[in-house]
Amino acid sequence: MTITATTPQERMHAARTASRSVGLLTDAAKAELLRSIAGAIEANVAPIVAANADDLARGRADGLSTGLLDRLTLDDQRVRALAAAVRDVADLPDPVGRVLDERRLPNGLHLQKVSVPFGVIGSIYEARPNVTVDIAALALRSGNAVVLRGGSAAQSSNAALISVMRGALAEAGVDPDAIQTVDDFGREGARALMRARGLVDVLVPRGSAQLIETVVTESTVPVIETGAGVVHIVLDESAPLDWATDIAVNAKVQRPSVCNAVETLLVHRSAAKRLVPTVVAALQAQGVTVHGDEATASLVSGVVPATEDDWATEHMSLDISVRVVEDLDDALAHIRRYSTQHTESIITTDDAVAARFLAEVDAAVVMVNASTRFTDGGEFGFGAEVGISTQKLHARGPMGLPELTTTKWLARGAGQIRS
Repeated sequence: MTITATTPQERMHAARTASRSVGLLTDAAKAELLRSIAGAIEANVAPIVAANADDLARGRADGLSTGLLDRLTLDDQRVRALAAAVRDVADLPDPVGRVLDERRLPNGLHLQKVSVPFGVIGSIYEARPNVTVDIAALALRSGNAVVLRGGSAAQSSNAALISVMRGALAEAGVDPDAIQTVDDFGREGARALMRARGLVDVLVPRGSAQLIETVVTESTVPVIETGAGVVHIVLDESAPLDWATDIAVNAKVQRPSVCNAVETLLVHRSAAKRLVPTVVAALQAQGVTVHGDEATASLVSGVVPATEDDWATEHMSLDISVRVVEDLDDALAHIRRYSTQHTESIITTDDAVAARFLAEVDAAVVMVNASTRFTDGGEFGFGAEVGISTQKLHARGPMGLPELTTTKWLARGAGQIRS
């Protein structure tokens, strides 16, 4: 569906206007709207995949990395999965109108703190057309309008998806300007979105560390910061070999290009001879290049010597860094130095070690005996996610519907005045 506004500011003004009516939709109306969007996506699989093919061809010609090409790809199965995720969001409880606090003052004034939509949510992201659908669905379900800047690498895919979703809104009698894009304005659109204080209520960046840092530094709109994933798994001295192997391989190999994939394994020295040969061999069998320290290289062949930079690198590829640490204290010190506070996991059967790890590690998600790939809005039961927040204000970890609301106080009186 064609967008007629000719400047980024006009589009954001249109989104602000649309947000007022979207914010008043009932729970049932918002859920039905999302089901209509899901149906429209399924009805347009072929043109969406065709548009994505244009982006992929351009991406290969431009030398996009394997990881970014994977994030960019939309095939038939992934498009239908987007529709399924939208339906999942439709089925979630309405986050708007929840009574979070309630009290009656001595003078009889009745106070309620309730959840309300932000209004307009903006997002700047790279090469991830799935984010276009996820954020739009979550924004609408929580009563918000959305302004999207998805980057030039996915421009054709995003344009197709936005057109389909806006068409579904129009057919449902909802202002299609509740979904806006500034993609076609390029960097000017991104700058306008970052400067749209008063039109856009909150901005969520998703992408590289450089993109996120740029948005956090330059935006005048309040930002919920999502972070890069330098993710660690610690193999404790009590770690069962089968758990260590299965979890390490899953966390690295299942989808190496995403932020919850493991990037560094830290192995307790007393268990290194028992664990490293099998775990590393299993990773190498899946095509993973292992960047290891001297202790790791002494236990297994085919290891690339690890550099200082490797410990701070989010590879987003079939590469992993492996270090043998002296003990849990050494592992915790390494994590404190290099962690991006995204997700950290430990494999152990020692309850005291597990408790200490859970208490001392400072990250959005801290796990015991589980793959880091579970840090995901869908896996957490949110239906989809806006992103994984690594900040400490308002939202932290996978962000679902409740994180896209703010609050207001309702005061009901009967003529009270303050003395």
